[in-house]
Amino acid sequence: MLSQLMNFFRACFRPNSVIYTRTGSDARGRQDGLLWYKDSGQHFHGEFSMAVVQANNLLEDQSQVESGSLSSNEFGPHGTFVGVYDGHGGPETSRFINDHLFHHLKRFTSEQQSMSTDVIRKAFQATEDGFMSLVARQWSVKPQIAAVGSCCLVSVICNGTLYVANAGDSRAVLGSIVKATGEVLATQLSTEHNASIESVRQELHSLHPDDPNVVVLKHNVWRVKGIIQISRSIGDVYLKKAEFNREPLYAKFRVREPFKRPILSSEPSITVHQLQPHDQFIILASDGLWEHLSNQEAVDIVGNNSRNGSARRLVKFALQEAAKKREMRYSDLKKIDRGVRRHFHDDITVIVVYLDSNLMSRASTVKFPSISVRGGGIHLPSNTLAPYTTPTEIGGT
Repeated sequence: MLSQLMNFFRACFRPNSVIYTRTGSDARGRQDGLLWYKDSGQHFHGEFSMAVVQANNLLEDQSQVESGSLSSNEFGPHGTFVGVYDGHGGPETSRFINDHLFHHLKRFTSEQQSMSTDVIRKAFQATEDGFMSLVARQWSVKPQIAAVGSCCLVSVICNGTLYVANAGDSRAVLGSIVKATGEVLATQLSTEHNASIESVRQELHSLHPDDPNVVVLKHNVWRVKGIIQISRSIGDVYLKKAEFNREPLYAKFRVREPFKRPILSSEPSITVHQLQPHDQFIILASDGLWEHLSNQEAVDIVGNNSRNGSARRLVKFALQEAAKKREMRYSDLKKIDRGVRRHFHDDITVIVVYLDSNLMSRASTVKFPSISVRGGGIHLPSNTLAPYTTPTEIGGT
């Protein structure tokens, strides 16, 4: 029965896909079917590993690792910036964040001459403002871009301090070794904004006391206005500015009741953690990973195996779990094309950042070769917009 279902999906939805295969070193990463990976790289404070597996027709996850100067001023602080951007409704917002957020962060770091939570908040807001301006310019020719958004998870390591900022339901988990036992303990550093969490629903009700339908249980899933699971994001302008909540935007996205204040927010929740020698690594991933693995399971997989290929290993474990849930073999899941694959799992992005305490101890102004890597190996000119595909329903991401 399952094989017949898969054949049906293939016949109905098979896209004209182009598979890029890279050989040789993975300086910019390698491609294996729908999986892109960079097994090992060096950042300012240690090593890192990246992996992205595509499920949607167009990859909606974007990600980056930037290491070196964190300021527009060459004498400013140095460190490592990591971003995971889980798009929904299309790839435009996540691509926009990938093109602009880090540049805004460097500009504000230069202005304040230091890294801080304020710098990160300003970078998020400037990125949000920039995308809103893009939507306004595109509205007359491409109104559906108003319904495109992205979760935004960022970590910055600078001067021995780890900043984690999140808007949406991606997640950052710290792996720290317990000296007494030698085990590696998982600690979640990010705060998630998903209506499935009771505290998020309470926050939404307190922010919108006059709207009893600000959160609705639909098909056994809590959704903001019955449409979207997340309460914070970059983009999703149709739920933030009433002038974009109208025709010609598709009726399925429009909110019936007029609203005077934004329903969603782009404000990130920020955690500040002073790194210690027992802190071993950070896992940053879109919710596609956490749908299949718990925090501790992911940390155990990373902690009990070699550093090389750790992100790819996590993706493989998640896909094996996805296959198991559908009572199919992992090898059969890998054969399913993008687009159809979304019926089995989401786009998944994973970045594992290892922390070397010896490198941590050096001054943040030490010269270090700049590193810039984007997940997926896809490089598009700034402001390039992908063809819009209508989602059947916007989920959490």
